[in-house]
Amino acid sequence: MRLHKIIVPLTVMICLLIVHYPSKAQQATNTVKVVGAMKNVMWKGQLYGTIDLDTISNKKHLYGLGPLEYLSGELIIIDGKSYVSSVVNDTTMIVSQTFKAKAPFFVYANVHKWKRQVMPDSVQTIQQLESYLDLQTRTSPRPFAFRLTGIMDTAIIHIVNLPKGSTVNSPEEAHKGQTNFPLSNEAVEIGGFFSTEHQTIFTHHDTYLHMHLITKDQSKMGHFDEGRFKPGTMKLYLPVE
Repeated sequence: MRLHKIIVPLTVMICLLIVHYPSKAQQATNTVKVVGAMKNVMWKGQLYGTIDLDTISNKKHLYGLGPLEYLSGELIIIDGKSYVSSVVNDTTMIVSQTFKAKAPFFVYANVHKWKRQVMPDSVQTIQQLESYLDLQTRTSPRPFAFRLTGIMDTAIIHIVNLPKGSTVNSPEEAHKGQTNFPLSNEAVEIGGFFSTEHQTIFTHHDTYLHMHLITKDQSKMGHFDEGRFKPGTMKLYLPVE
């Protein structure tokens, strides 16, 4: 009888370890990785690629974003598929699917499982989204990747389009040639990263977010600057911890 009393607690402990182990592995999988830094591009003129996307070994459920080297376009990776956008003229862009691209800075993560929620209708702007994410993830690991799907009432995305041979020593110079593209009533997917500790690394100095947007038909993609989410259509996806 005494032996039986010892075995039962040990069995329970082993079961508990088995139950908790996957969540730790999942958290490790969600780890956000950063190569290069936005401030080095903006202030030091380091426009060359610091990462070749094709060299990222684990592309399964990969998500990431950044600018194309020499600020000649935008990059986004959605669930292991990489898209590159570049400017054709003031009203036209081209979007191609390829991993043959380099970025001066890039943020990425492998996220295998997401938890989906309906985004409240009260969240309609980027600023409101930032506040909502900050509130909802106070006890969650940071930084983290997130996704949005739904319809944009309106939106503005941009593609960096620095003239060839340009040098950069300030944000103003980095944005030379940047082209804005307005969207209206478009079904989209947005890939983003949230961090309170990476301003000027992979977010601008005045925000905790960096987001790129791609339309459902994959004909338009760029850095998500501003817009209004259509109430009742937006789904928010956060990593399963």
